[in-house]
Amino acid sequence: MLAENGEPAAAAELMAQTMDTVPEWAAGWELLGSFHEKAGDIAGAIAAWRRLEALDDEGVFGAVLKLAAHGAEPASGGTAVSYVEALFDQYAPKFENSLVERLGYRVPELLDELVSRRMRELGIERFSKAIDLGCGTGLMGERLRARVDLLEGIDISAAMIAETARKGVYDRLEKAELVAALNARRADADLITAADVLIYCGALEPVLSALVPALQPGGLVAFSLEAHDGEEAVFLRPSLRYAHEATATRAVLLAAGLEVLDFESAVLRFDRGAPITGLLVVARRPPITGHAANDHETGGDVAA
Repeated sequence: MLAENGEPAAAAELMAQTMDTVPEWAAGWELLGSFHEKAGDIAGAIAAWRRLEALDDEGVFGAVLKLAAHGAEPASGGTAVSYVEALFDQYAPKFENSLVERLGYRVPELLDELVSRRMRELGIERFSKAIDLGCGTGLMGERLRARVDLLEGIDISAAMIAETARKGVYDRLEKAELVAALNARRADADLITAADVLIYCGALEPVLSALVPALQPGGLVAFSLEAHDGEEAVFLRPSLRYAHEATATRAVLLAAGLEVLDFESAVLRFDRGAPITGLLVVARRPPITGHAANDHETGGDVAA
């Protein structure tokens, strides 16, 4: 109640007394850290999160991310799988109301516009199979449905999968971590989307090394990123979401063997009234043409 009434310092004081009584309560240390953070006591927050880190073996509270975001530990640049799963399991029932109605979330709409334009320019009438990574409650899938023969949704959160299953948007749903799910596929999708998903993944190289082989030659990938203008290629924000620098991101895409078709800046949503600027990207795995196509047909080696 103190925290909700705008008194985080008082909430932290009371919570600290509580933790003297139950020092093994991981969720309590997470709350204490958040109260200290809101009160501007970053040293107190870091101390609480260090206690949390020692208790939370599976990482569901994201202590390592919280410490890294405040400079207390180096950022790994990787995905905190257990934290993201727990976050969206908790978030699922109120996801659409919070994101769309309160925060003005527009990423599925914006990505869909880019994909539609590229379909017209490339002469693509329909996609045979699309994979929607981090499908959530199906906001991106609803946009794609009419243009895809087989639509597959993948999400790390069982609660999100349950929410979207009620809509009947996807032909197949899978609960899985996205890199593991992509590694199980080889050139079987002609479209892969990731709307507001890679902001939890940090470094793009591991994702792209799994994603590109999962695309058919000529297949498209469309995704969003939060953006920042600093010198670092990837920056972990206090929100515990990663932001990517534009020039470095483009270089990573090219190094992964993708052709960049669209690379645009846009406001993705609002957070506490402030616009969150990001990047909207559409890229293509180069199609097999000419000599490479002949080698492919005769079983020769192909570099695509």
